[in-house]
Amino acid sequence: MKPVFEYTNAMRDKITHYCPGCSHGVAHRLIMEVLVERGELGKAICVSPVGCSITAHQYMNVDMIESPHGRAPAVAAGIKRVHPKGAVFTYQGDGDLASIGGNEILHSAERGENICTFFINNAIYGMTGGQMAPTTLIGMKATTCPAGRDLDNYGMPMRMCEIVQTMDLAVYVERVALNTPAHIRQAKKAINRAFEVQKQGLGYAFVELLSACPTNWGMQPAKAMEWVDKSMIPYYPLGQFRCPEEVK
Repeated sequence: MKPVFEYTNAMRDKITHYCPGCSHGVAHRLIMEVLVERGELGKAICVSPVGCSITAHQYMNVDMIESPHGRAPAVAAGIKRVHPKGAVFTYQGDGDLASIGGNEILHSAERGENICTFFINNAIYGMTGGQMAPTTLIGMKATTCPAGRDLDNYGMPMRMCEIVQTMDLAVYVERVALNTPAHIRQAKKAINRAFEVQKQGLGYAFVELLSACPTNWGMQPAKAMEWVDKSMIPYYPLGQFRCPEEVK
C-alpha cells in the first residue's frame, strides 16, 4: 500500500516540550518539509529566538545558532553574508520580534537582507508566563493586564506585516494562519515562496504565522483554534502584502 503520510527526516525523532495545541510544532514541520522538498535542507541555517522555541535546535534537523533576545535578524544577516548560498532564516515569536527585536526587523528589511523571517504571532508572551505582548489584542487578558488590554492604558496591538511592508526592500510580506488544514496548506506555500525569494536573491522575505497558545490563553486547544478565526484574523487579516512577480 502506498503511504499517504511519512515522517520527514528533517525533524529530529524527539518529542517536543510544547503544550497541547501549541502551533510551534506545526510551524517547525512546515518549514522542514519545504526545505526537504526544495532540496535545501543541507544548506539551511536557522537563527532561533528567545522564547518558547528557544529549544528548536532539538527538533529541527538543521544548523542552528542562538542569538541574543531580539537580535536574530542581525545575526542571520551576518551568516548570509558569510554563506551567500545558504538558506538562512530566523524563527521568532511576537515578544522576541515585535518588542525587543522590532528595531532589528525594520533595519534588516530596509537593508533588503536576503534572508527569510518566520514570525510566530500568538499575541502573548508564552515562555515567561503569559504577559501582554505588542500583539496582544484589545480586551485580551494577560498576566500584566488581567482586566484585558485597553486602548487608554496600553495602546493598539502592532500589525507587523503592515509595518514591514512599508520598507522598500521588504519584497515579500505575507500573513497566514495555522489553525485549520486549509490555512496550514496556505502557510506552507507562503514558506516556500519566502525561500524562493531568497534563492533568487530578490531581497527580504517576511512571513507571519498566526498561532495558538491555549495554555496562556486559558483555553482548550480546539477553542483556541476557533479563537484564531474569531478574534485574531479579523484584526490581523490574512493575505499577501507584497510579492515579487517572480514567485507568484
